[in-house]
Parts: sequence; C-alpha cells; structure tokens
Amino acid sequence: MKSIVSLLCIIFCSTQLFAQQIYAPSDRLATNETRELYASMQRLVGAGTMFGHHDDTAYGVGWKGDDNRSDVKSVTGSYPALYEWDFAKMEHKRDSDINGILFKSQRKLVQQAYERGGINEFCWHVDNPSNGKSAWDTSQRSVADIIPDGSHHANYVQYLDNIAAYAQTLKGPDGEAIPLLFRPFHELTGNWFWWGRNTCTPDEFKTLWRFTIDYLRNEKHLHNLLIVYSVADFNSKADFLDRYPGDDYVDVIGFDNYCVNSVKNYQYNLDKRMGLQLEIAAEHHKLACLAETGYQGIPQADWWTTILLTELQKYPKTSFVLVWRNWKTSHFYAPYPGQESADDFKKFSVDEHTMFQNRLTPLGVYGKRIAPNKNN
Repeated sequence: MKSIVSLLCIIFCSTQLFAQQIYAPSDRLATNETRELYASMQRLVGAGTMFGHHDDTAYGVGWKGDDNRSDVKSVTGSYPALYEWDFAKMEHKRDSDINGILFKSQRKLVQQAYERGGINEFCWHVDNPSNGKSAWDTSQRSVADIIPDGSHHANYVQYLDNIAAYAQTLKGPDGEAIPLLFRPFHELTGNWFWWGRNTCTPDEFKTLWRFTIDYLRNEKHLHNLLIVYSVADFNSKADFLDRYPGDDYVDVIGFDNYCVNSVKNYQYNLDKRMGLQLEIAAEHHKLACLAETGYQGIPQADWWTTILLTELQKYPKTSFVLVWRNWKTSHFYAPYPGQESADDFKKFSVDEHTMFQNRLTPLGVYGKRIAPNKNN
C-alpha cells in the first residue's frame, strides 16, 4: 500500500511540474537547441537565480587569457551559470572586441561555456553608425539616420552583416549554432548611449529594434538568438514599456541597476523595480532578469548575502542576475581570491536561491545531459 501511495505521489508531483505553461521563443523558426534552452530557463524559474559574469573566463584581476581560469571559479569552485560577451568592434571586423579580447579567443570561450552546459549572452556597445564614434556619442539623432530610409542606413546594415558573419561561426561540437541571449541597445532609457531616450523618439527606437531583429532573423538566418530587452532607470510599468518593441521581438526583459554610493538607495530601487518587472514579465509571458548589477570594488564584506541575496530571496522568479567585469583592482564586480567579500560570495554561491555552473550542468538545458567534471 505504501509503495502505491508513493507512486501516486510521484505521478501527481510530476503532473504538476509538467503542467507549467512553457512558451515558445519569439522567433518561430528558432533552432531546436534554442527552443530547449528557452524552455529550460522557464522551468528553472524559482529553482535558483542563475548567476552571470561579464567576460568571466577571458580575464580577471591580475590575469588575462589563462586557460580554464575565472575569478568566480577561483573563489567558489564553480564557474558562473551565464557568461556575457560583447560584439563591439566586430561591426568593423576588428581582431579584438572593445575590451581587448581577440575574437578568435572569444569564440573559443563561448564554445567552452556551451560545452560545459553554460549559457552565453552577448551585449553590443556598437559604435555610432552615423559618424563612427563610440557608443557613448550622443551628439546627433543617430537612430533616425540609420533606420530604413535614413541617411546612414547602409552603414548600419553593414554593421549587422559583420556581426552576423561572426555569430555564424559560433558552433557547437556537432556543427549546431550555439544558442545566444542577445541584449542589444541596453540601458535604452538612459541618456548616455546614441540609442538613448534623449536622441530618438519611442517610435524611432522601436523601428530600429524591429529592423535589427528582423534583419538578423530573416536576412542573415540567425535563428539561435533569444532577445533580451534591458532598460536602465524606470519608475512605472509605463516607463518600462514606453519603448518596448512588442512581444514578437523579445524573450527576456530586464534592467540594469548598480549599487553606487548608497546601499540603501540601491535596495529601494531593486525592491520597486524587480516587483514591477515581474508583473510585466507575467503579463507578457517573458522571463525576467537583473541584466546588469554589482558594487564596484565590493567594499562591504557581507554585501552578497545581506544585500543582493536578500533581494533574490524576495523575488525568486528572477531568471538570472549578471555582474559586470573584473578588469583590475580599481574596477571589478565579482570578488577574486583574498578580496574582502570573497568568503561571503562563497556563501552566496551555495545558497538554494542561486545557481552557478555546477548546479546548471547536470540539468542539460539544451536538451542533452553533460556529465559534471572538475571544469564546471
């Protein structure tokens, strides 16, 4: 009798688990691996917020280009679950990205992350197609210049051709296109990038976004992209959605929010914005993330468990959180061995509300299981 009850319990629990509504990617032609990843990310909501780090395995504090190295792994024993990279400078077909990583090396690191079962994401600090200046050039209304019928539209199309050609080289061991989270035009509600709110209207921005995604999907046949819409400051749902391009062009929503000067103010903003964002995500059937965050230099020894973890515990449906890069001792966002918050970060990494590579790998988020090993 006991065994029958146990079996019925297993069946009931499994039924409840698989009854969860799983939504397809916004790209109806998404590759099998991309569909598997998106479904897996949805199933994992509530099981632990995945931790990500920008340029994690490319360099860190005091090192660059070392094999199988990561400041996150050196402190916690595990790589992050999510690795973010940058397409910036590939629009000009340069050898290295904006942070000095050779693209051939970046390609290898993307492939390694995928093969260990991790998730890859790309942002794009794209240079201004109107004048060739940096992403931070806001001297003119560049968005109007590069959308269809704009004076520099052809320049922007060439930029897209160049990053698409590179993206098409990011292949797995069986020749499959590696699924990528693509986070273009991030911090779009700010005023510091050429695509910001001070340089274009909402309609111009939406036109740019839709053209970009349509071109990559329909003309360049990149069907391995999950699209991330990430804003900067916002105080209401209307603020967040003012430049939203539509559900057919977005898979994940997020925002960037850094801890600067006042920890109390950081907590206040996260409380307000994470709650609003999760409501929007539920209404639009999208995943939600904290797309960029961190505390430069991490001067508070218990910041990870008393500040960031506390917020993730309040909002456990946050799919992933990403901190910015580790460059040098005056600019880092994840601890390195000996840094004052390292012990606390290790506690953060083993909490049930967070997920690093060692927990993610056995789950097989691409529809195939990968055996955990010492490199996870």
